[in-house]
Amino acid sequence: MKIAISSDHGGNKLRQEIIQLLEERGVEYEDFGPKTDESVDYPDYASPVSEGVASGQFERGILICGTGIGMSIAANKVKGVRCALVHDVFTAKATREHNDTNVLAMGERVIGAGLAREIVATWLNTEFEGGRHARRLEKLHELEN
Repeated sequence: MKIAISSDHGGNKLRQEIIQLLEERGVEYEDFGPKTDESVDYPDYASPVSEGVASGQFERGILICGTGIGMSIAANKVKGVRCALVHDVFTAKATREHNDTNVLAMGERVIGAGLAREIVATWLNTEFEGGRHARRLEKLHELEN
């Protein structure tokens, strides 16, 4: 699995924590920055991750900002992206099982590093259930078109 990861300035510290988790687990990733703590615009950092996932260059993406809200809104503007804003382990599991999410958004100002690591580990390890959920995803694809 290859992951694209990015944040804005409000998610830099948590992004580094998640990169450490990915390295510990031997997960291949590409970090899209930013390389500064100066204020940046979240759409500029959500875009390469979302486009990379939508194109198939990456299997999944992880986006982090202060709340996760801006990143999730920006990611979901890209056709083919199913981004969920997640701040608990239950939702991380459910969003993979039921919605086959391919981008995860989190907020550094909302959750701590320990919980974020649990969320990412759960999200990466959970498979899509298919079945009745596949029918619902097809309806989402129809909405995109």
